[in-house]
Amino acid sequence: MAKITTAVLQKMKQQADKISMLTAYDASFAKLFAEQGVDVLLIGDSLGMVLQGHSDTLPVTVQDIAYHTRAVRAGAPEAFVIADMPFMSYGSTEQALQSVVPLMQAGANMVKLEGGDFLLPTITALTERGVPVCGHLGLTPQSVHILGGYKVQGKTAEKADAMLRQALALEAAGAQLLVLECIPTPLAQRITAALTIPVIGIGAGNVTDGQVLVMHDLLGISSGYIPKFSKNYLAQTGEIRSAIASYVSEVKSGVFPSQEHSFN
Repeated sequence: MAKITTAVLQKMKQQADKISMLTAYDASFAKLFAEQGVDVLLIGDSLGMVLQGHSDTLPVTVQDIAYHTRAVRAGAPEAFVIADMPFMSYGSTEQALQSVVPLMQAGANMVKLEGGDFLLPTITALTERGVPVCGHLGLTPQSVHILGGYKVQGKTAEKADAMLRQALALEAAGAQLLVLECIPTPLAQRITAALTIPVIGIGAGNVTDGQVLVMHDLLGISSGYIPKFSKNYLAQTGEIRSAIASYVSEVKSGVFPSQEHSFN
């Protein structure tokens, strides 16, 4: 498989070739995912919940993400790897510039930041210094206490218009990828069509340029509940390699996510 770069991801959007992404946290699963054709590996701050057992992502540190990024990079040397910037590790542009160093040195190809307008100077500063950035709009887990829980975002016309405006602003500031989480499918379609950069959905319907899931949800082993937008591929296939291959295939064909995994 050809090495994935930001240019390749951009070409995939242009050619309507769906992008598959999964969270990964260790070398063994990273190797397996790469072998099964997963395009992008995300070291998500979801590790705070699925690995560390916290109720949210807030306790995760830059050191935690760097540790798992090194492990993922060791298992998948050729993979395109995105590292989450943890809660309050980018409260200011200066802080972001410091926080990103150990993540890129650990092997990340790109970092992901949650939020809209306040991030614009930070995204510009990072990209000017050679750090590719992935934005994240919609349900932003680091803001769960402000949002009042894990709820669908952008449901009103006003909030939908605001999210579209923010997405365009993130792209203009230099973001090269965007994740949309838990938003209505029609809004995801509007944003995906308006942006020239690839848009990855999670709970945003099958209209985006690609999909991402937390690996523990895909395998049905998350503690607590499995989100509406996820699917237990291990139960469907009975074997981990087949589960990952099935996920990649269904993302590529647009079969996943179906209506039952989406919000309208």
